[in-house]
Amino acid sequence: MTIYMIGGSPCSGKSTTAEALSAKYGLHYFKVDDHLGPYMQAGARDGRKSCLHVEQMTPDQIWMRDPQVQCEEELSIYEEIFSYIMTDLTQIDSDRDILAEGAALLPCLAKRLHIPADRYLSITPTKAFQVDHYSQREWVPHVLADCSDKAKAFDNWMERDALFAVAVRQQCAEVGYTSLINDGSMPVEQLISLTAAHFGLG
Repeated sequence: MTIYMIGGSPCSGKSTTAEALSAKYGLHYFKVDDHLGPYMQAGARDGRKSCLHVEQMTPDQIWMRDPQVQCEEELSIYEEIFSYIMTDLTQIDSDRDILAEGAALLPCLAKRLHIPADRYLSITPTKAFQVDHYSQREWVPHVLADCSDKAKAFDNWMERDALFAVAVRQQCAEVGYTSLINDGSMPVEQLISLTAAHFGLG
């Protein structure tokens, strides 16, 4: 069983690409975001510092902080929950190859597991593309519903994710993984095709 990983940051086209490749090539799609809640709860239960900290915070305490602090904590949370992700991936009962996708699949963590360079890819958006797509997501207002200053909270969120994208690209450069940047000018079909070619699918 082969495990392919698509990491990166939100609103970059990761999920769209993963869904298309899974359907076309018969891969078992594992969307990490679908499991983030239980993973963070497990991390808090196991006393992992960042997971426990976020679990105890109010929306204002989360979103009104310095975006750099938010970004660093996000990176820390993903390190804390990575073992849970890998446990679930290795326990999947399937005769198909697996395509795992999510921002939590940090390049540095994949490298520690010696994931080959042709089985990992990150996709990150430019900030303008990211903000435009986040603004269209119907669930975003619900996330910020209890914030006292929703506009400021949203700006901080966007800056946090932009910083996160930069961190992912830097990690890719350091460990020798391929990083694609989506500015919205590339047709979705081309992004899917490039990813399939990178993984040697088909």
